[in-house]
This record gives sequence, structure tokens and C-alpha cells, in this order.
Amino acid sequence: MAIIKHKSQRVGIFIDTQNLYHSAKNLYKAKVNFGQVVKEALAGRILIRAVAYVIRTESEEEKGFFEALNKIGIETKVKDIRVFAGGAKKADWDIGMAIDAIAMAHKLDTVILATGDGDFVPLVEYLKFNHGCQVEAVAFGKSSSGQLRDIVDDFTDLSEDPLNYLIGYRGGGRYIPSFTRDSAKGNEKELTGDELDSNEDPAIKMSGE
Repeated sequence: MAIIKHKSQRVGIFIDTQNLYHSAKNLYKAKVNFGQVVKEALAGRILIRAVAYVIRTESEEEKGFFEALNKIGIETKVKDIRVFAGGAKKADWDIGMAIDAIAMAHKLDTVILATGDGDFVPLVEYLKFNHGCQVEAVAFGKSSSGQLRDIVDDFTDLSEDPLNYLIGYRGGGRYIPSFTRDSAKGNEKELTGDELDSNEDPAIKMSGE
């Protein structure tokens, strides 16, 4: 379905930071250029709010990442990581992100969800049919839900031009390491969604700091 992205459309962008981070890590061994993702998704329209949903750890070493997002016009909504008995860690922003999108829908013409998570399909349906919003999604198509891709009005596949949306990637599966500090400790495990390895500091790894 072809849509028209009018320059006068009021747009809200809601970023599932964990989803994009894990997709970039697993597919390309690289980090996401969130500023570029927002710029391309906006497509010259009127930005009302861009919000990234992020996790804060006890060390708060991810503070620099949060500040960097703020400097490029992306708000951060921060949730503390939950540590369970046995050391397991979990952080999930899905419900909070959905509530915010619904709460702001009456002020927006277009809602852009930066995620490939199929759990957001009911949210897309609600926004389209109850608020009349144009709903778009931006994510890495190779790791995105087919249901989500089918239900949104427009899907931007970051996998079609990874060089444009990634930091530390030069094509051909080659990862160019940055000169930033790697805070990961212990053995890593490839994860997707909101699953977090107990040996990893997810907010720092997500940030690329």
C-alpha cells in the first residue's frame, strides 16, 4: 500500500531501543545510528515528539548515551533494570511505549514505531481504527514480525541500507570496532527482544558507550 507523507503531518516517533539494538548486534555486529533513523523516518514532516525507551542500570554508566540522545532531539524515558533472585535481569518497556502512543494519538497524524516486535500489532490496529492515525514502522526487516509489517501503513526496512543506519559497519558483514569502552563482562549470549543475559550490562551495551 502506497502512502503519501505530507510535509504538514504531525509525527510522533516511539523507539523500542532494545529491539533495534539487538537486531543490529545480531545481524551486523554493529550499533544503531538513532539520529539517522529518526531523520529518515520523519521524512521532512513536523516532529512533535521523538521518544526513546531506555534502561538504567545501578552503575548509571549509560548516562552519556542518554545525554547524546537528548542533544539530537530524542527524549529518553528511563526505567531501572529489574534484578531477580538468582541474578537474572529483565527490562521491558512495551506497555509503557504503547500507553504513550495511545495517549498522544489525538495530537498526531502519524505514529511511527521504531521496532520490529510483533507484540505491537494490537497497538497498530487500535491507533489506525480508533484514532485514524497513519501508522508506520521502522526496523530491520530480517528480524521483524511479518504480522507487524503487514498491518502498518508503511514499513521502512533498515536492512535495505544498513550502511546508512549503523555505526561501525562497513558492509560485507565486516564490523569496524569503535574506540569506545566495552563494558560487557563475561561470556555473551546472542539475545533478541527483552531477554537479557545476566552477565551483560544491557543499557551500556545498547548505548554503544
